[in-house]
Amino acid sequence: MQLFYNPNIKEKDKTFAFDKEESKHIVKVLRKKEGDKIHLSNGEGNYFLGEIILASDKKCEIKIIETKCIEPKRYRIHIAVAPTKMNDRYEWFLEKATEIGIDEITPIICDHSERKVFKIDRAEKIIQSAMKQSLQYYIPKINEPIGFSDFIQKNFSEKKFIAHCEDQQKISFKETIRKEEHIIILIGPEGDFSTNEIKLALNNNYIPVTLGNNRLRTETAAIVACHTVALINE
Repeated sequence: MQLFYNPNIKEKDKTFAFDKEESKHIVKVLRKKEGDKIHLSNGEGNYFLGEIILASDKKCEIKIIETKCIEPKRYRIHIAVAPTKMNDRYEWFLEKATEIGIDEITPIICDHSERKVFKIDRAEKIIQSAMKQSLQYYIPKINEPIGFSDFIQKNFSEKKFIAHCEDQQKISFKETIRKEEHIIILIGPEGDFSTNEIKLALNNNYIPVTLGNNRLRTETAAIVACHTVALINE
């Protein structure tokens, strides 16, 4: 099964036309023709089965023959993670976290951040591709980059955690989370959070946690956190 993604299709649509770029890909590259079936999602939990009624590389149009509303997960995980020095490592995180089932990602700029510029357009394309590949019907939200202190002072209803490397009292992340919880976890840059950032998080009711005995890279820590939550909710 090949899943297409387009945010513009709506639950009550009876037909849908792809834009020129997508139409060319469907007709010229994938060699789809009239009568062929298309699986499609809008990233909001809606699944559509369409039949091609016009196969043109300028306009590929489908007739919707089946629509389903997919129930969302009973838990949410939002990871606020500092951009890595090597951008490909962060892109790897985006891809794998989407496959695992992350709900929201916020790039946070920290005191020790080596990369302070983050291009959200490319991140969105990576997330869309991973969503389609893993056959999911909800697309993760990727937020604009934000400074650490600005993020910390936002009001969140989720249970809040910070994973850091300083030698102080912390609890095991996997042993403190529960099924069907909504969770935010902060993951720092290669140089870890600064002492002041950790204090600020604790003062704003973030729970200090450890992800295990090994010291992990930023992107690895973020994946471990995401996968831990997914396993707890199996």
